[in-house]
Amino acid sequence: MDKVVRSAHEAVADIGDGASLAVGGFGLSGVPETLIRALFQQGAGGLSVVSNNCGVDGGGLGLLLAAGRIARVTGSYVGENKEFARQYLAGELEVELVPQGTLAERLRAGGCGIPAFFTPVGVGTLVADGGLPWRYAADGGVAIASPPKEVREYDGREHVLERGITTDFALVRAARGDRHGNLVFTKAARNFNPLAAMAGRVTVAEVEELVEPGVLDPDAVHLPGVFVQRVVVLSPEQATDKPIEKRMVRTP
Repeated sequence: MDKVVRSAHEAVADIGDGASLAVGGFGLSGVPETLIRALFQQGAGGLSVVSNNCGVDGGGLGLLLAAGRIARVTGSYVGENKEFARQYLAGELEVELVPQGTLAERLRAGGCGIPAFFTPVGVGTLVADGGLPWRYAADGGVAIASPPKEVREYDGREHVLERGITTDFALVRAARGDRHGNLVFTKAARNFNPLAAMAGRVTVAEVEELVEPGVLDPDAVHLPGVFVQRVVVLSPEQATDKPIEKRMVRTP
């Protein structure tokens, strides 16, 4: 039941080339920076990543992206990462863009064992009709386009079929966790981290604070330990390393 491993490097050691990863975080909030850096040093490539966004230039998943170690991204947002946009438009990276709420539900569905679901989001657009560029060709044309999806009518409204997502591994960050893998997230870090953790067959969580089993109020647990296989305890320096995506200051 004690899921704590000695280091981030040990926790990601078996992530091999071509693995699929669900990675938590929203912008730079709640990004598992320590695990991503360990994976960067470990050297795995050809990765398929599912994440709301792909970090920023030089931060988060942007580290792996800039090194050419990510082959495919399923996400909702390309902005704030010029290298991401460059690779996508140059045909070096395959990208499946998914409406943000749909992405969240696809992760949750995969974690709950639901293979697919119908949603009205995307009906009447390329999301349902197909044709979204997944990969561009060198000449700027579309090399791979999204296929059309099944559409059905329920209660007089059309809905599109979306598949649940499961991945080989998941990397997430939590504010608190115990040795059994029960996790508590803070504010915006709760947006995608629990869902990413549910979707991974092997989920690795880095935690800012480790407590003993029984300390966490069961009603305060955001993700039960059944979804977590490995826990990495961050050092004080790692726990306070929280880069700011856009620094805003108020005029006096």
